[in-house]
Amino acid sequence: QVQLVESGGGLVQAGGSLKLSCAASGRTISRYTMAWFRQAPGKERDLVAAITSSGGSSRYTDSVKGRFTISRDNAKNTVYLQMNSLKPGDTAVYYCAADASGWRTGQTTREYDYWGQGTQVTVSS
Repeated sequence: QVQLVESGGGLVQAGGSLKLSCAASGRTISRYTMAWFRQAPGKERDLVAAITSSGGSSRYTDSVKGRFTISRDNAKNTVYLQMNSLKPGDTAVYYCAADASGWRTGQTTREYDYWGQGTQVTVSS
């Protein structure tokens, strides 16, 4: 079992930055693909970014390309999401997820095996 705990969310003005962290415990995540999803009220949970186990490949949803960066520190068993130039449309609960495959950057929730409890990000205009 892998336990994931997100942190770093909060309230920020449009144009600002936040850095989310996802700390894993229970198992090393060095062989897992890791991802960030987000879910706004009344909407589905959608992929924001994903990174393979080695960090050699990543995927971003179009709306965050050039603004968000996913990274990982396998030695710290932690994944990060640096969010810059935030927009009100980025407001959502952000979830960390782990996929045991390690090699793919899946876009759907069913491709991920473990989930965190989520952290709220609110961007004011």
